Amino acid sequence: MFYNGDEKVVVMDHPLVAHKLSIMRDKNTSVKDFRELVSEIGMLITYEATRDLPLTTHRIETPICEMDAPVLEGKKIAVVPILRAGLGLVDGVLRMVPSARVAHIGMYRDEKTLEPHVYFCKTPKDIAERDIMIVDPMLATVGSADDAISEMKRRGCKHIKLVVLVAAPEGIACIRKSHPDVTIYCGAVDDKLNSNGYIVPGLGDAGDRIFGTK
Repeated sequence: MFYNGDEKVVVMDHPLVAHKLSIMRDKNTSVKDFRELVSEIGMLITYEATRDLPLTTHRIETPICEMDAPVLEGKKIAVVPILRAGLGLVDGVLRMVPSARVAHIGMYRDEKTLEPHVYFCKTPKDIAERDIMIVDPMLATVGSADDAISEMKRRGCKHIKLVVLVAAPEGIACIRKSHPDVTIYCGAVDDKLNSNGYIVPGLGDAGDRIFGTK
């Protein structure tokens, strides 16, 4: 399902995703269950986000006959979790694309200048040649996602997708404005941001709920 008819914003229209998100939204859901659900929904969204992977054929022999079987053409993919909450999605992505490489990016924003600073970024040497999937549970006030996309572009990456569990309309609008070439894949689009910048109804602080730090 496209959000507001925008083909660059793909919302998962699937009962399993809706059901799992509902469990995650419940404040009484345990850390263990929340963490597992993040990974499971990440896997389901990755299924949709990789729909455009190119195929070729490989000659094989089944127990019945020979055939030209469809196989992935071998496109290189890198999954880039935004530290720290994005780590929760990595296992789910890798279950679907086990050959993908994993980069990591961590950022903070200067309290005075509000300028973003990358404090950690470790990528494969051929990152510019890969299709990029930036992953983070939430797309709220945009800062980290916007900065991560910009950093990947500075490193020469041209084909970038953003994968999130829940997005706010404000976050989507900002990414579409600053990075119109990036496709956003999300499990749900929520109502709004509140005065504290939290998604409503949202999931709460996804990082704390994944790692049990609150």
